[in-house]
Amino acid sequence: MESFLGLFDPGSGSSSDEGGSSWESGSSSSSSFKPCSRNKNKKTQNKQLLLPDADQLPPEPQLGNVEYKLKLVNPSRFRFEHLVTQMKWRLREGQGEAIYEIGVEDSGVLTGLSAKELRASLQTLRQMAQKLGATTTVLRERVVSDCLLGDKEDQRRVAEVLVRKVPDDQHSIEVRVAVVGGADAGKSTLLGVLTQGQLDNGRGRARLNMFRHLHEIQSGRTSSISHEILGFDSRGNVLNYKELVTHESICESSTKLVSLLDLAGHQKYLKTTVLGLTGYSPHYVMLVVSAGAGLAGTAHDHLALVLALDVPLFVIVTKTDLGGTRVQATLDALDAALRGLQRTPLLVHSADDAVAAAAKAHAAVVPVFCVSSVSGDGLDLLRRFLFVVPPELSANERDTLEQQPCEFQVDETFRVPEVGVVVGGLLTSGVISEGMNMVIGPMNDGTYKPVQVLSVHRNKAAYRVVRASQSASLALHPEVPGLRKGMVLLSPDMDRECCIFFQVRFMKIAYMLTLRQQMMYCFILLLFIFVRFVNFVVLSNLKNGLVKYFYFVDSVIQ
Repeated sequence: MESFLGLFDPGSGSSSDEGGSSWESGSSSSSSFKPCSRNKNKKTQNKQLLLPDADQLPPEPQLGNVEYKLKLVNPSRFRFEHLVTQMKWRLREGQGEAIYEIGVEDSGVLTGLSAKELRASLQTLRQMAQKLGATTTVLRERVVSDCLLGDKEDQRRVAEVLVRKVPDDQHSIEVRVAVVGGADAGKSTLLGVLTQGQLDNGRGRARLNMFRHLHEIQSGRTSSISHEILGFDSRGNVLNYKELVTHESICESSTKLVSLLDLAGHQKYLKTTVLGLTGYSPHYVMLVVSAGAGLAGTAHDHLALVLALDVPLFVIVTKTDLGGTRVQATLDALDAALRGLQRTPLLVHSADDAVAAAAKAHAAVVPVFCVSSVSGDGLDLLRRFLFVVPPELSANERDTLEQQPCEFQVDETFRVPEVGVVVGGLLTSGVISEGMNMVIGPMNDGTYKPVQVLSVHRNKAAYRVVRASQSASLALHPEVPGLRKGMVLLSPDMDRECCIFFQVRFMKIAYMLTLRQQMMYCFILLLFIFVRFVNFVVLSNLKNGLVKYFYFVDSVIQ
């Protein structure tokens, strides 16, 4: 809670930023962003973010999915088996993904290898991966020592390799990304281009498949939560509806799935956007900003919400084909806003930048991409980033969640012909399998009803098991009247408590509208909370982004 308050307190900010409001778009003098055009000096612009020293990485971490190897040339049989075991452990730490730095000492020194040694080391790494049923992809190579008078064989290089193995209990590795941004920023159009594989015509043709309702097509504005997927094979090739016709075929052929949640951008549908950010627990948030409009409208509110929820963020600047000075002005405004909120922007110029940005996505670094859905500029870098970006939870965190009692948050209820009642939502803890007995509730009287899980579906494909932090749809039996959003599925032996009186502290984000409506979202568990007998306090925006809080007391949950 204190970290939430400190997020908007300029007194606790970085000393590198001085004075002024964080949202002033005209303060471009301190901006570190350069124009989006590719220039010769792009490699040095972000060097302090890529490596702290030109020839040094941080020491090899003992935990996690990153492994340093100086050389892997002709290992003995015993050594090879040890390396395979080590790779298996690193893959488990990264939930099926591991990063190998070849030519790097354990201390982090970039020693480099000759071309012959590097080829032999990569071949050994491929053999190790094949024994585990994994694949390898060279993400990038870098010259450490470049002899200007010599040939390429004299250069010493280091390589970064992605090793990926889909866990035995999963069809693919999944990452959930929520897409937010102001109205008319181009969110749905961008997702349409990514998932359909066809560029936009400049008039919104690509977004038509993203809309779920007729009024969305007529107005061009998203009002509901739309789900789409983007698949990747083991080599990083995109699998979308251009290559594969059906949703099921994309899931079956992909080793990595990116689930995209298209959220509403208009202020009228802000509650729907809050529901998507809290109830679906996205691993990352993609903030879409139009190069023409800049960081305006509800984009301020969305950015403040994302940072308050502490979800890793990356920014997409769309409509860069419009050109002119508006693109640079938007980048300057983003730089000032992010640095004012203690975040470091990283403008992605190359594939190397995209890989480095993915590795830092959980830190205070915010990757920024400049793209055009009409010309296709920058889309390849965005796809590269989505292919490399890791899942949020570590293996230990996931194991801990799976060992806890089952708790499934219900955010959708619907009926399927010849199947019956189906509930959709997120499993926050435990493991659910077909035929499992559970209880659902609470009902209006506070009781829970016993049910059985008949079948499990994820991404429109049948599964036998769903694990903690995964979203799924569950068919239940028998039919229970009165099911609604906000209920939970629990293990029968789990303690179940209901309450009608509670006390809660509200905190107002400075850039959002005044709180007046007596309804709130408290993740998905307490979806609708009607407040009676409230000692209501109206909060006004304060200078410097300070946050003030108040209490609702004597409240009743219906």
